[in-house]
Amino acid sequence: MSARFEELDWRPTQFGEISLRRRFEPTLQTDIYEAKLDDEFLMSSAFTAGEVALADIALALVPGVDLDVVVGGLGLGYTAHAVLGDPRVSSVSVVEALGEVIGWHRRGLLPLSGQLTSDPRCTLVEGDFFEMVASGSRFWPDALDHHDAILVDIDHTPRHVLHPRHAGFYERAGQQRLADRLEPEGVYALWSDDPPDEGYVAVLEDVFASWEARVVRFANPLTGGEAANTVYVATAGHG
Repeated sequence: MSARFEELDWRPTQFGEISLRRRFEPTLQTDIYEAKLDDEFLMSSAFTAGEVALADIALALVPGVDLDVVVGGLGLGYTAHAVLGDPRVSSVSVVEALGEVIGWHRRGLLPLSGQLTSDPRCTLVEGDFFEMVASGSRFWPDALDHHDAILVDIDHTPRHVLHPRHAGFYERAGQQRLADRLEPEGVYALWSDDPPDEGYVAVLEDVFASWEARVVRFANPLTGGEAANTVYVATAGHG
């Protein structure tokens, strides 16, 4: 059994003070890894079903092999790890704005760090995903211009964003710029912590050929109840 509580890292960042901690959860008899931004929880290894579903739902809709995938947001690494679990995937560019979070993985501080950093298909990119989409710049110098799938897990929801400059991404022009980065049958998927948002669904309907807002329900191991996230998934083209 590990120490009851340990702060693994703390740093000031452009968004606020970010910290990573590990604590032993006696009800689960396991270590839980948690990241906080100031006093707000960003992510926890106790709740990863939504992050994994983001990858699984999206990739199930992508045809073909030799897939090139972009993941916006590294976090604890569960979405990127699930993407790498698909044998059709040949490359994954994981774009993370906070170099501190990339540093956690390169230092091996998290359970999935070694699997991500040792997989030659996976590239961790420090950069502003939203700015890269808006400017049309490549996610990585050797990356393709268009991608088979783009998965995003950065903000809490399309309305509850970590920084005001992210808001434009969820409007029609921002989503169109994202759609333009996809292959003709490419798939875009977004994780959200709230139930489906009618306003955002209307944007998806306007930009993409097809879309779905899928509610992912999972057991809350800490309360014994149920929790839910939403995964929005859309295919390229104009409806």
